[in-house]
Amino acid sequence: MKDTNCGYFYFGKGLGNALIEENKDKFDLTYYLFRNTSYKFVGKLAILYLSFFDKIFFTKRTKFDLVHFSDQTCRLKPWKVNAKKIMTVHDMNKVHLKYSKPHRIGIYLKRLKKRIDYCDKIVAISKFVANDICHYFPEAKDKITVIYNGADKLTVPDNHTPTIIPNAHFLFTVGLLSVQKGFHLLPALLHGNTYELIIAGIETPHKQKILEESKKWGCLDRVRIIGPITEDDKAWYFKNCTAFLFPSIAEGFGLPVIEALHFGKPIFLSKYTSLPEVGGDAAYYFNSFEPRDMQKVFNEGMADFEINDRTDEMIAQADKFTWQNAAKSYLKLYEDCLK
Repeated sequence: MKDTNCGYFYFGKGLGNALIEENKDKFDLTYYLFRNTSYKFVGKLAILYLSFFDKIFFTKRTKFDLVHFSDQTCRLKPWKVNAKKIMTVHDMNKVHLKYSKPHRIGIYLKRLKKRIDYCDKIVAISKFVANDICHYFPEAKDKITVIYNGADKLTVPDNHTPTIIPNAHFLFTVGLLSVQKGFHLLPALLHGNTYELIIAGIETPHKQKILEESKKWGCLDRVRIIGPITEDDKAWYFKNCTAFLFPSIAEGFGLPVIEALHFGKPIFLSKYTSLPEVGGDAAYYFNSFEPRDMQKVFNEGMADFEINDRTDEMIAQADKFTWQNAAKSYLKLYEDCLK
């Protein structure tokens, strides 16, 4: 939870609070955090702060009956603790990215295998991720449980407005400006209409590709890349956008999709990785990334949403994913692992 603009932050905050709420004093919980984490769960439970020396020797290695590594990067390595061990794997995106070099993928898989081998149970946040794990590490099949993430129901504070306000009806997306997010594909959807496109998230050199595509489609003046935003700003954009777009080709889950669905907006997703599990029958899907095909899906989807008033359907899909349900499943897994 070191970076508030990272999905792991929202996973830690959402699941962390729900575990406290659903635990009912059954387990004596301790959270392991960076000292500079902005959200510390202060006063809610015991907190143990990460130390540089933990990499060498973890002095609390025998203190706990069970340790849950909340993501596969494992700031504390599984072999540093003497306890039952559970690890959540959020994605194996590296194996799906075409620009990943084979030797780098090999190193990545070797490291992940070691961590999986040291754990008693593995949680995948989607069936797609579970299938990836089984494909590359078939010996781990019997360790795997699928537990879907939840998502916070964002609200817009009274009288709140972001610094950058669109001039017209707008489309919205949020995430790291990386190649796999596919934001460079979105300017094509502004062809033949007057929508603006708001792209929020940490900027990378890939921003230039997005701008080149905007210029190509004659909509450079209607594409606004606004950088990282606050939770309140994000809620405002979700509430006021005409549609949410997320053409990612590498997602372990996709929290922004659920956040947008809570606002009852039409959602347009790629058909790849975990996104069909999250969007279900409520979302509209790009079956290819050819501009004309994407425009057709978008135009037909917007017409369908307006004619059939699918707002309630979108909200119902979002309500399937709650942190309370996730926490109950994790607590049950803790209990089973300790048995």
